Amino acid sequence: MARIQLKNITKKFGAHTALKKLDVDIADGEFFVLLGETGAGKTTTLRVVAGLEKPTAGDVLIDGENVNEWGPAERDVALVLQQYSLYPRYTVRENLEFPLKSKIRNTPRSEIDERVSRVAKVLRIEHLLERKTDKLSGGEMQRVSIGRAIVREPRVFLMDEPLSALDAKLREALRTELKNLQMNLGATFLFVTHDQVEAMSMGDKIGVLNEGRLVQVGTPQEIYGRPRDTFVARAVGSPPMNLFDGKVEGSNAALEGAGFSLPLRAAPNGAVAGRELVFGIRPEDVRLEGAAPGEAVIHDIEDHGVEKILTMRAGEALLKATVPAQTRVAYDEKVRFGWDADKVHIFERGSGASLAYSA
Repeated sequence: MARIQLKNITKKFGAHTALKKLDVDIADGEFFVLLGETGAGKTTTLRVVAGLEKPTAGDVLIDGENVNEWGPAERDVALVLQQYSLYPRYTVRENLEFPLKSKIRNTPRSEIDERVSRVAKVLRIEHLLERKTDKLSGGEMQRVSIGRAIVREPRVFLMDEPLSALDAKLREALRTELKNLQMNLGATFLFVTHDQVEAMSMGDKIGVLNEGRLVQVGTPQEIYGRPRDTFVARAVGSPPMNLFDGKVEGSNAALEGAGFSLPLRAAPNGAVAGRELVFGIRPEDVRLEGAAPGEAVIHDIEDHGVEKILTMRAGEALLKATVPAQTRVAYDEKVRFGWDADKVHIFERGSGASLAYSA
């Protein structure tokens, strides 16, 4: 397969800068997920790697070779877009066979049949092989589109939110299938999404994009457990991290608008007393305890079967808590709460940067 390197990539469209000095290194055989909101630059990154867009500045390397001047065909990458790129008058089988029938590939008939059969089984479209693609649902067409990429066995798979058109149950199943396929092939995947569940469940590494800049790269555990700033803290986690403005007073975090303080571990990297800060705590690290220092009123209850997600109002602040399903609470009930002091994240209020990464 292939290692992909983007070095100092900038891409401008007129006065708009879509990518700003982007540096990405995707190892051979890695499943790399680019996570970001709409307009963050995810699709532009894919198009630059694919050769459909030329960078304004910077270099694209595949296996150490600069491919800036190479066309898409020379790069041997497969691009799966949100829109379906299928031939409507062809059957599903003919669409899957099409990439293998070019004179350049000259794939033997037996191998074509074997590849099509294998891909159809993985994507659960065996029963659709003889059906015309203009008779398929949107979800079925996207599965065929993914199959057309897989059947080629390219050097690099580029996928632009390919599961977004599918229903929730099928999307979950295909996440597992795509990840298993990637591991079995040892293939390099660059997968972009705005869905943090897809990113966390599929990626070996995640890169978080914000307005064309790569904010953080790491494993799902690193991104979740040690976010570099408040943007990443909000972007990853469901429910997202609770964030409170406040200051350090002694060994406590004094929360503005809440009217109380909660315990704080030793602040990292130097004195922070009196500085304007943001304290972050994951909902699963909030505890309901009778003698806890915080007081709140239950504002909303979401029952998810195995757990409940509570929205609580503490003074002027709202916070989320994830509690066991058997926890008995009622709307407008007053509760006491605290948090796991070892799990508190501290960010600078102005920049949003985590103090854990400060020198």
